[in-house]
Amino acid sequence: MKTIIVPVDFSSESIHGLEMALLFGRKDNVNIQMVYVQKRSQDYRPGTYEEEHKYAENEFDKIIEKYSKDIASDSRLRFIIKKGKIYEEVVEQAESYKESTIIASTHGASGFEEYFIGSNAYKIITATKISVLTVRRRPPKTIKKVVAPLRLHVDTRQKVPFAADLAQLFGAELHLLAVNLTNNKKDQKRMKSYLQQSTSYLKRKGLKPIVKNLTGENSVSTVCNYCNAVDADIVTIMSSQRSSMAILMGSYSQQMIARSNCPVLSVNAKEKHIPAGFTTRGYR
Repeated sequence: MKTIIVPVDFSSESIHGLEMALLFGRKDNVNIQMVYVQKRSQDYRPGTYEEEHKYAENEFDKIIEKYSKDIASDSRLRFIIKKGKIYEEVVEQAESYKESTIIASTHGASGFEEYFIGSNAYKIITATKISVLTVRRRPPKTIKKVVAPLRLHVDTRQKVPFAADLAQLFGAELHLLAVNLTNNKKDQKRMKSYLQQSTSYLKRKGLKPIVKNLTGENSVSTVCNYCNAVDADIVTIMSSQRSSMAILMGSYSQQMIARSNCPVLSVNAKEKHIPAGFTTRGYR
């Protein structure tokens, strides 16, 4: 996370995204850039944009004065004010950097509160290949427990290196979950292979994951219940995964973002690619 982009609309909820970014700013030297987007409006009047721009500048000055002392000496806390659609401008800003991550609150005054497709938080995730960390409520003071659930998708293992990096950065426990929704022996064999490969990868990284096999009828409920039970501080998922009820209830990733009590790191899958250190063993 060399650069962290944080959408801010100055609501107390949107500041939760900033507070999450500050956790990383205390652990490593990062560039935290807050983004405020002025909406294009048919009700434009001379002076409206200028007044709003000045208001945003003043609010950012207050935020920087309050929070800049809470980050590492070489970390930076800055802001930019843009015009247009929130998700488009946030993604454009993030993609202007070689290495960046977006951290966004899922609630706020500018429309983050929407649940189904159409919310800015979910639009941001689907509009970029950059990893996005979403926060529903006030973030933890630090990250002590990281959860990485594995599902029956070939790209599911791609989240594991991200979870490993988080665990190493914060010295956190890493919980590796095998989420089984079927008694099919072929599927269980495949999941066992994913779990063994991921466990071996993490051990080579010097980590000692807590490995769990979970069975349930719904992967979202199963993962969220586990996160609540262990008081997890962050859960990693793949943003490309879809449930069979995607049209009616939203994708797996969207449901996780909406229901998880802990922050959710959505990792965009690389097509036909898995992290270094894994073998496919014919399971593509």
